[in-house]
Amino acid sequence: MSNLYGNQHKALQQVFDTERLANAVESNIVSDEFADEHKGFIESRDMFFLSTIDHRGYPTCSYKGGSHGFVNVLNSKTLIFPSYDGNGMFLSTGNITANPKVGMLFIDFETPHRVRVHGTAVADIKSSWLSEFPGAEIIVTVNITEVFINCTRYIHKYQRLESSSYVPKKDCAAPFAQWKRIDNLQDALPERDKQVAKAIGGTITTEEYVEMVIKGQA
Repeated sequence: MSNLYGNQHKALQQVFDTERLANAVESNIVSDEFADEHKGFIESRDMFFLSTIDHRGYPTCSYKGGSHGFVNVLNSKTLIFPSYDGNGMFLSTGNITANPKVGMLFIDFETPHRVRVHGTAVADIKSSWLSEFPGAEIIVTVNITEVFINCTRYIHKYQRLESSSYVPKKDCAAPFAQWKRIDNLQDALPERDKQVAKAIGGTITTEEYVEMVIKGQA
């Protein structure tokens, strides 16, 4: 008996006469283990989208980026990825500590190709894997429930230009985040970031930061 489809899905499948098709698609492409093709694709990616659920029941969708291979498939049931320095909100990892259910979407916009993963996650601030990922603050371990390849016909093709200079690298300090220069945030910054603004050109206003973001300069 399928766990992938609930009554809400089956109701729409019946309206559009796709119930048999949906069941056939599930039996053909949905697995509870990573196959070699899943592992190879996931570990070749330098970004993915992560969905988590907050304390109000709202889904939170986040972009996660790193170096190629920053998501590591440990075995047929488990993957890990690092959580780097962010804006201090800890929306995704905080959500995971309260509700471990996650969704992950890996996309290759150039081919195109995509893989979806559902599972339960643990966010560990003391993981032994932290030393393997320069700049990581937390290691997230995901035990998968489902993994499957999705139809790619509506994925627009985009060409990759370059890696973000902010991605942490071994033996190389990442640049400071520009938002840490915002004047209204200075009193709220943790002690380790108090000197960032001075180090990279002084404080800026929120409006100036927004303008930098719009121009791709932040």
